[in-house]
Amino acid sequence: MFDSVGSERALWEDLTQFVADEYRVGRDFVFYGKNYGWAVRFRSRGKALLSIYPWHEGFTAQIILSQEQAEKAMGLDLGKNARKVLSKARQFPEGRWLFIRVESEKDIRDVKRLLMIKSEPDLGSG
Repeated sequence: MFDSVGSERALWEDLTQFVADEYRVGRDFVFYGKNYGWAVRFRSRGKALLSIYPWHEGFTAQIILSQEQAEKAMGLDLGKNARKVLSKARQFPEGRWLFIRVESEKDIRDVKRLLMIKSEPDLGSG
C-alpha cells in the first residue's frame, strides 16, 4: 500500500492511526471491482466505518453518511474538497457515499470530523 500512495504516506498513516486509536475496528482488504479496485475497509460495531482506496501517489477516503449525519456535516466548516463532495453526493437509501480525495492535512482533518459524525469514538480504546 505504501508504494502506491507514495508521497501521501504520512497522510495515510495519520488517518489509519486515528482510526486505530479512536475506534475498536476490524480491518480487511476488499476488492470492489474494476471501477473502484482494492481498498482497506474499517468496520466498527459490525458496520462499515471507512474505506480507503490507494492510487498512484495518493488515496481516496470513502465514508457513507445517513441523511441525518449528512445534515450535521453540512454545518461543519469543511475544506474545499470535502465540502464539494458532500454537496454533490446523491442520497441513496443506505446514505450519501462520500469519496474524498485526500491531498492535504486539511482533508485528513475533514475526514476525521466526518468519521466522528458517523460514529462516536470508542471511549477508552486509545
